[in-house]
Amino acid sequence: MRALAKMVKIETRLFLRDSATVIFGVLFPAGLLLVLGTIPALRESTPESGSLRSIDIWAPTALVFGMVMIAVQHVPSVIATYRARGILRRLSTTPAHPRTVLLAQMIVAFASVVMSAALMILLGWAVLDIAPPEQPLQFIVAFIVGYAALLGIGLISAAVVRTTSAANQIGTLLFVALMFFGGAFLPRVIMPDVLRVVGEFIPPGLQALTTAWSAEAGELTATADGLSFWMQIAVMAVIAVTTSTIAAKLFRWE
Repeated sequence: MRALAKMVKIETRLFLRDSATVIFGVLFPAGLLLVLGTIPALRESTPESGSLRSIDIWAPTALVFGMVMIAVQHVPSVIATYRARGILRRLSTTPAHPRTVLLAQMIVAFASVVMSAALMILLGWAVLDIAPPEQPLQFIVAFIVGYAALLGIGLISAAVVRTTSAANQIGTLLFVALMFFGGAFLPRVIMPDVLRVVGEFIPPGLQALTTAWSAEAGELTATADGLSFWMQIAVMAVIAVTTSTIAAKLFRWE
């Protein structure tokens, strides 16, 4: 435990030195939401959305930016860098086993997405009057399981790539694909049903996050025969377990 605590401290320092990741992984979701909140049209409700404003419906999507950035871009890039520089191989001969380094990296990464979510929710509430999640427990479950599914995908990338450049390229492709189906480029409420159905099976399970945040928003973005909240959670859990198992089998220290 002492070795893990020390590695967490080191990884935290390294994370904070990576200004791009701090900006885009931690600060960007809150900043994006605040910028969009300056658009008058997004702060008004419509007959289709009932009492909700567009900014209220879009808030969970802003949250997903940080989750995806950290899980499929930052973590694989760091692990690929450690492998390419021989750090993991050298650590295997010391008391600080490479598994401790990887665990510390994942702890710091998860802490960063929690900070990103907390910052976005607090600022959205204080500045834009966006109500916090209506069902906190279900929201926490959806957040953790959805992030685990994302991280599993990221770890597969980390397991197979051999260079930082390749990790960054694959991470960018995954980011674009996941954010598209998550509704970042085309809001889920106006997506064709087929894309919304596909999106319910794509980590991090934005529909589950939206439903836990606001039942009314969940109804607006769901398809007529969409999965129930707990079924979506089960799908994300299966993806998390499956991808993590595959990553563990493929992973090489050097």
